[in-house]
Amino acid sequence: MTSGISVDAAPAPAGAASGVPLAARAIGLHKVFGRTVAVDGIDLDVPAGSVLGMLGPNGSGKTTLIRMLLGLTRPTAGTAELLGQPVPERAAAALPHVGALVEGPGFHPFLSGRENLRRVAATEPLLATREIPGAVGTALERVGLAGAADRRFRGYSLGMKQRLGLAAALLLPRRLVVLDEPTNGLDPAGTRDVRQIIAELHAGGATVIVSSHLLAEVEATCTHVAVLQSGSLVATGELATLLEAGAGGLVVATPDVDLALRTLRDTGATAYRAERRAGEEPAVVVGDDGPPAPEVIALLVRAGVAVHEARRSRTNLEDLFARLTEEAS
Repeated sequence: MTSGISVDAAPAPAGAASGVPLAARAIGLHKVFGRTVAVDGIDLDVPAGSVLGMLGPNGSGKTTLIRMLLGLTRPTAGTAELLGQPVPERAAAALPHVGALVEGPGFHPFLSGRENLRRVAATEPLLATREIPGAVGTALERVGLAGAADRRFRGYSLGMKQRLGLAAALLLPRRLVVLDEPTNGLDPAGTRDVRQIIAELHAGGATVIVSSHLLAEVEATCTHVAVLQSGSLVATGELATLLEAGAGGLVVATPDVDLALRTLRDTGATAYRAERRAGEEPAVVVGDDGPPAPEVIALLVRAGVAVHEARRSRTNLEDLFARLTEEAS
């Protein structure tokens, strides 16, 4: 079921028709495991240079979709493209330009973090042998593992293992980086580090796909989102556009809440006291059935209401996600 505030939930064929180059693309992707439909006919365009947050409850199909985009799982039906190449047929042409951390890292337990990373680096076709030591050292430093690089992997905490997997994805400059739950097991400092790395990748022109259950992190780092529920795509588009579409009403900050409510309700408008968070001024919310914003402000001022601020209501990603997944249930 598609929500009424879905944006580009069913993109037209040939995303380049809009003039926007694509880093990855799903066209009618469908995946069935036995009697279970994991992904149900998803169409998704990932614009080059974007940071796409892939959201959904456990079992919504996020990891299966990511695996099909990377050519790791063959779809039951539909097609996928990665950096302009069909996958899995020509995945080998695209994957050297892709860094990925999917379903947690897997390394040799008796080797150190550095030795594990050197083994991974040796398989990189775009990394010359002489460049491996420097690339490994830079990646370890970037993810905060330089001090633990020579400890055995089996002694790493969950968060350290996750950092090493992230280092493997960042061994060399990538056109696309795919991170499946990259903050799993990380403490708040580690989560901030991942946020910084995503920001650096974005600033450098790379495309990032990040699957996460931390909605606040997605809202802070992503330019686009795709929301999945039960294997279906319920909304996708630019994050700012989706949040704006999910908002409604005018918020007026004022110490004269009661007078403001009486004045507005006398016009027949829907008005109610805004939920107040710590540090926020008292405010009223005027529904979209009320007068235009300039008239609302003029009306309140004439009535003697002190208007400190007026802004359009804006939903947050947590509220939007809850609404979309509830509507799609």
